[in-house]
Amino acid sequence: MSADVLLTCELPGIKKIKSGKVREVFDLGETLLFVVTDRISAFDCILPTGIPDKGRVLNQISAFWFEQTKHLLPNHCLAVAWKDFPAQLKPFEKQLRGRSMIVQKANILPVESIVRGYLIGSGWKDYQKSSTVCGIPLRKGYRMADKLDAAIFTPSTKAEAGHDENISFDEVAKLVGAERAAQVRDASLALYNFAADYARKRGIIIADTKFEFGLIGQQLTLADEALTPDSSRFWPASSYAPGSSPPSFDKQFVRDYLETLDWSKTPPAPPLPPAVAARSREKYLEAFRLLTGRELEL
Repeated sequence: MSADVLLTCELPGIKKIKSGKVREVFDLGETLLFVVTDRISAFDCILPTGIPDKGRVLNQISAFWFEQTKHLLPNHCLAVAWKDFPAQLKPFEKQLRGRSMIVQKANILPVESIVRGYLIGSGWKDYQKSSTVCGIPLRKGYRMADKLDAAIFTPSTKAEAGHDENISFDEVAKLVGAERAAQVRDASLALYNFAADYARKRGIIIADTKFEFGLIGQQLTLADEALTPDSSRFWPASSYAPGSSPPSFDKQFVRDYLETLDWSKTPPAPPLPPAVAARSREKYLEAFRLLTGRELEL
């Protein structure tokens, strides 16, 4: 187990342009450097406790999927192997190795591209009320966690603060144009269906996921992260049974622990006990091993 937990990243002499819930983004001039920390968030709050190796898992799963799906759509990843990093980054090997990638700059579209293949979470709540999910009508008779007859595209806004809001396909068209909206929808569904089929054969159900796309020139490009346990719901296929909420490889384990506390779900978030952090790490590593068939690069 790696002893280090990276909660923040500073690279003297290299400009940081963004710090998200998990990722730090640095400007390398012609390209960007994405660094994935070990931070974990729940209920829109960043926890003070990091999960060892979580950043490496997320970074290397994204790199894996970028390689697996490049026949479907180009992605922004230029380099993920440490040997391919430029000399200016070599002094920062301890912080960067295994948890960073160099990417092309892209004009990111103002839409979260969500695909749902199973009926769970807010989608299940919608369906119980109206037999629809995000305004899309579904047939009667689904149970909680049932596989949908066909995956559905349920986009949302990208909120800088607070919660994203579900929007219709027509609203996506207003934001990015009808032709581009159709391209985003079709790419999202193709990527999800390919990945869900691939993962299912390796013991993981991808219940739903979230993509981000950008434009490089006029080329639609997959950006940010791809099909990780943070941007998706991963369920172990071995214990999947519709009718109840399945156990999960993602941070649901942490959420479930936090639900047992007397906490208002507003900052500051409480620390995680070492046993919960260690168990969460194991869930992330298990997902990585199942998906890729290899051990994490530390």
